Amino acid sequence: MRTLNAVDWLALVLLIVGGLNWGLIGLLEFDLVASIFGTMTLLSRVVYGLVGLSTLYVAFIAPQLRKHDGSRS
Repeated sequence: MRTLNAVDWLALVLLIVGGLNWGLIGLLEFDLVASIFGTMTLLSRVVYGLVGLSTLYVAFIAPQLRKHDGSRS
């Protein structure tokens, strides 16, 4: 098992932000990122892109982050 570094934490935070944003979109039809940074402005597109990259990053490192309980190899 590995410990989380700064990039791991940043990716997790961005993943949570993206998940909350999608929850708001699905439940309330409210896009928090667009309301803060504007609809499809360069900054909002950067945020969306970083959330997407974070998702790929966390999906890639997820097997390394699982808790090792000693019962499996």
